[in-house]
Amino acid sequence: MIEFEINGRKVSVDADPQTPLLWAIRDEIGLTGTKFGCGIGMCGACTVHIDGQATRSCITAVGDIAGLKVTTIEGLDADANHPVQEAWRNLRVPQCGYCQSGQIMQAASLLQDTPNPTDQDIDDVMTGNLCRCMTYPRIRQAVREAATAMSGAQNQ
Repeated sequence: MIEFEINGRKVSVDADPQTPLLWAIRDEIGLTGTKFGCGIGMCGACTVHIDGQATRSCITAVGDIAGLKVTTIEGLDADANHPVQEAWRNLRVPQCGYCQSGQIMQAASLLQDTPNPTDQDIDDVMTGNLCRCMTYPRIRQAVREAATAMSGAQNQ
């Protein structure tokens, strides 16, 4: 049994330690917001946070995260009102939507590490998350809007 915390609750999964975390999240725990994209960590659709850092769950072995804290799109904010999610809705970022949970998780990690990112910061961090619908301009705009909202909330 491999034990870790996911979205604030302790879980145990009975899986081979080499099983990709993505499959433990989806198949064992039943959280399907994290998507399978490429399976080699290149597209970002499977991005989750492990101890606060954006991580590709398709190439992370579940055995490597024993005792750690995992956050998926379902746990980013209990009320689904995280500033990044709000900005995504306000600007209607998704087109097909498949990559968006990974995009949102990557953006939330960026803003945690860089509260006031430049366009270059956004491009540098978000470049590893692919969007087949090419919504990159809206993604950049949403990251900027979320940064503004988060900085306003911190100043109150």
